[in-house]
Amino acid sequence: AISLGMRWMIFWLNSYQLASLRPLQRTKRTWVVTTIDIQEEDKGPFPKYAGQLFNNKSFNTSVKYLISGPGVDESPEIGLFSIADDANGHVYVHRAIDREKTSTFQIRFDIVYRETGELLDRPLFFKIKVKDINDNAPEFPKEEYSITIRENHSKGKYEPVFQVTALDKDEDGTANSQVSYFLSMQMSHPDGIPFYIDSTTGSVLLSGCLDYKTANSYKLLIKASDHGTPQLSSTATVNVAIEDANNHLPVFTRDNYQLQISAGQEHPAVLRLQVEDEDSPNTPAWRAKYRVTKGNEKERFAIETDPDTNEGILSIIKPLSYEDDSEMRLVISVANEEPFFLCKNGTVMISSLESTSTTVNIKVFQSQHAPVFHPPILIVQKEDSMKPGKVFRRYPATYPDDVPNKIKYELAHDPDGWLSVDENSGVLTVAKEFDQESPYVNNNLYTIIVHAIDISPQTGTGTIQLYLSDNNDHMPTLVAPSLDVCDKKEGIRLIIKAKSAPVHSHSGPFTFELAEDSEDVKHNWKLGRNFGESVELLMLRSLPQGSYSVPVIIQDSQGFSTRQIQHVRLCFCPDGYVCKDSLLPQAAVRLGGGAIAIILTAFLLLLGNQVRAVNTCTLHGASIHVSWSMTCSLFKF
Repeated sequence: AISLGMRWMIFWLNSYQLASLRPLQRTKRTWVVTTIDIQEEDKGPFPKYAGQLFNNKSFNTSVKYLISGPGVDESPEIGLFSIADDANGHVYVHRAIDREKTSTFQIRFDIVYRETGELLDRPLFFKIKVKDINDNAPEFPKEEYSITIRENHSKGKYEPVFQVTALDKDEDGTANSQVSYFLSMQMSHPDGIPFYIDSTTGSVLLSGCLDYKTANSYKLLIKASDHGTPQLSSTATVNVAIEDANNHLPVFTRDNYQLQISAGQEHPAVLRLQVEDEDSPNTPAWRAKYRVTKGNEKERFAIETDPDTNEGILSIIKPLSYEDDSEMRLVISVANEEPFFLCKNGTVMISSLESTSTTVNIKVFQSQHAPVFHPPILIVQKEDSMKPGKVFRRYPATYPDDVPNKIKYELAHDPDGWLSVDENSGVLTVAKEFDQESPYVNNNLYTIIVHAIDISPQTGTGTIQLYLSDNNDHMPTLVAPSLDVCDKKEGIRLIIKAKSAPVHSHSGPFTFELAEDSEDVKHNWKLGRNFGESVELLMLRSLPQGSYSVPVIIQDSQGFSTRQIQHVRLCFCPDGYVCKDSLLPQAAVRLGGGAIAIILTAFLLLLGNQVRAVNTCTLHGASIHVSWSMTCSLFKF
């Protein structure tokens, strides 16, 4: 008899339930199997009793119970199960099992006559299910995610913007595999966090509006926990980048502008209008679109956006009439390329407020000739010597008909304040260091606009483009940067020759100008006749032998201007034509009065110490403001 303490699972297996295709029979055959309870990761000891089977055909018969199939003599897990007592059908398990690898086993049981091995009954196919324990934490597919959300996201409030899913390998439909999500840690922000997470679905939601200026990124740490015992969890990081959108309108830096224009002429780029925009530069939320909303009924004005500075460039494209248009008023509006939005009650809304405006008051004068800059566009390459206080360039304006008139100069556009201008002479001076990282530098170019205003008042406009790159392929250069000249008296005429830049094969004729760097240059040298490709360099006084640096500004016909150093060496020529270096080198030095005193003092000290042999040196030159040369020879006592 079977013990009453056992739990029995009774299978009434009729002939249609067994592995046979024979016609149904009315004879009932009965297998009786206890519940075979296998728990994963069981610690043993092994072999461990798992359950028992019984067949009612075994009464009064010597039988043997057999076991086969997956987990016994077939994959997976060969040798996991056995029948240790084949007479009584005791089933044993031999080692721990991972349910996540194999959750069930389809076992075959047979009963045979012990003496003959002949089958006594049809086989029983029994399904053994491995009982799950909570040995797996939920797992995210990735440890880190990166997403980008627009500041004007189209999702409504409490709408998901991202979703994470963690999978648990434990048994489906149980507490061991049920996952809940938590937003456990984030980078702290003073104004709070606009995110939360749906604990059931893992959806990340927005609870309000985003503000790029407050925070342009967030770091979210999401935790996924199961409901098993013990509770297991894992985490994933979500990096959220906020992309700026248009929630700041462009605003004019001035409420109104005053403009004086001569009648009967077109005026390109007559006025530049600046705006400030707090959105990210060079994005559709920042780029400005200008429009003349009033005063342009006859379509005489045009305005466009400077893509580098975001300024509005106003031009007069049809001449104005003094008789009909002596005073005019324009209203100019500005908007962004991207629609403006605002946040209302935590929800993004497109606003009807899209632009701001300014006014331009224009006075038209009778047509006269305005001053003209030479050239209208001057392109200058940055030089290392351009320090605050140094002369940058002379950039004068004249009248086309050479009628003398008083001209005043002013800087109309210098957004970073790099230069200052003398209002009477037009000489430009460096006011601060040139910064290549300035936001007003675009493609290595910094633009300066100078106005020349006469008493009419008529205004001429000159544009300087400061080229900040070290690449000088566009600039003219000297053909021979160094010249050797036999020592002669004042009045000597040297020829300085220029050549076109590599990318401009024929950019002459050239204009030449001595740079106003020092008093020495003015006292010693001046330029003579210009021959188009070359110019005369005149020595104004007799100079001692030595080397001299003469800074020359060369400008080609296309407006490219560069500062070059012409090196001149005055030397001794025995034959009158070729320089001959002495056995002892001639030193070309620039000496002030203090330096001369030091040399003479050292010389006297040497004599006082009764040196047996010294170099005696003769200083050539008549002024401490010029280059001196020193000729030395050996003298023995």
